[in-house]
Amino acid sequence: MKDLVIIGAGDFAREVVWTAERMNQCCQEWNILGFVDDDKAGQTVDGYPVLGEVEWLQKHSRNIYATCAIGTGSVRKRIWRKLSNLHDLRFATIVDPMATVGNGCIVGEGSIICAGTILTVAVKVGFNCILNLNCTVGHDAVIDECCTLQPGSNISGHVHIGAGTDIGTGTKIIPGIDIAEGTILGAGSVVVRNIQESGTYAGVPARRLGTNRKL
Repeated sequence: MKDLVIIGAGDFAREVVWTAERMNQCCQEWNILGFVDDDKAGQTVDGYPVLGEVEWLQKHSRNIYATCAIGTGSVRKRIWRKLSNLHDLRFATIVDPMATVGNGCIVGEGSIICAGTILTVAVKVGFNCILNLNCTVGHDAVIDECCTLQPGSNISGHVHIGAGTDIGTGTKIIPGIDIAEGTILGAGSVVVRNIQESGTYAGVPARRLGTNRKL
């Protein structure tokens, strides 16, 4: 079994532990050591210890796999940059047994695919993404690094989602759409045209509400 540390100890991190435990029911893969979290060091979460702050990994990275269970892509990217000098640290890819990953799909290192999510054919998911419960991603879609799809998001075929985009619960994107990196889509949005400038969008159809942000 491989030693696994979860970065973050919030509610989604608890779900990631649950997913790893479900994976172990199918094949004993993960020895879950616990969490690292700057705000909860020394605590216990769902029976697993918070081993220390994120910097704990800088002293204990040898032969450890880590995955980042923090829901905002820009925060995940900052954490991975901080840990990028740890050459012994490996990135765990977590795929729930009840997720479906179809022919020709690629799931990047450090990504988390939750129960009920479906990737159909030739989907590419980049490094350090989170696809939460019951998402669907159609053929030939590309999801760049550090994106977050909240539960029930529906991504159609040939969609390209730029890095660090956060997609709200129940959002729908029609086929062939391009979305600029760093975009935020509010829950229940319906995207029917390309989003060429990052910012916050919401509504049916989705319209721009906020200003740009940088990863």
